[in-house]
Amino acid sequence: MTPEILLRLETPDDTRAVEALTREAFWNLHGPGCDEHYLAHSLRQADDFIPALDFVAEINGAIAGNIMYAKSKIALDKGGELPVITFGPVAVLPQYQRKGVGRKLIAHTLALAAQMGYPAVLIYGDPAYYGRLGFRPAEDFGIGSEHDEYCAALQAIELRPDALQNAAGRFLESPAYHIDEAAASAFNLVFPPKDKQTGTPSQQRFLEVVAMRKPRN
Repeated sequence: MTPEILLRLETPDDTRAVEALTREAFWNLHGPGCDEHYLAHSLRQADDFIPALDFVAEINGAIAGNIMYAKSKIALDKGGELPVITFGPVAVLPQYQRKGVGRKLIAHTLALAAQMGYPAVLIYGDPAYYGRLGFRPAEDFGIGSEHDEYCAALQAIELRPDALQNAAGRFLESPAYHIDEAAASAFNLVFPPKDKQTGTPSQQRFLEVVAMRKPRN
């Protein structure tokens, strides 16, 4: 049975619950341990953070998921920049994964971002999942990574018609997503210890997707 999911803006009182659920959601997912809970912590202080798109999902009165956004941009081949936005982390407690929580958070905030006038969203994620949500490879629009590569993980969705039709260039995500590993390790110490694992199926899939890249030119 699908649980009833209530979406609302995050409040200051939600901070530690969101960080804790993000840790649970990402622990050992892409690699041993995770840094995403530190990203959730540090992103709120970043200049690029978009509080109006910081939503939590509640189930039975408890926070079960969260999504955060930041401003990013595309350095256009023709010159100039196109402002876009990026979401992440998108976190759902393990017991509520595959129940539509993440999908609902994404759909709701994409619609709201379109109403706010943002032209497009670009993210790094598994194309097998995001393709089902309407995202397309950024390569379709001639958009590569900061390092001028086409990456299967780089996904894009237009929030208004043809927003990316003349947007060939390099995607530059917010500096807020460049995690300080030492600071992340220190931050993790305030949480209860958890075992780190290697070689999980999700980690293997992550490495496969990361390897799907090629030079743009």
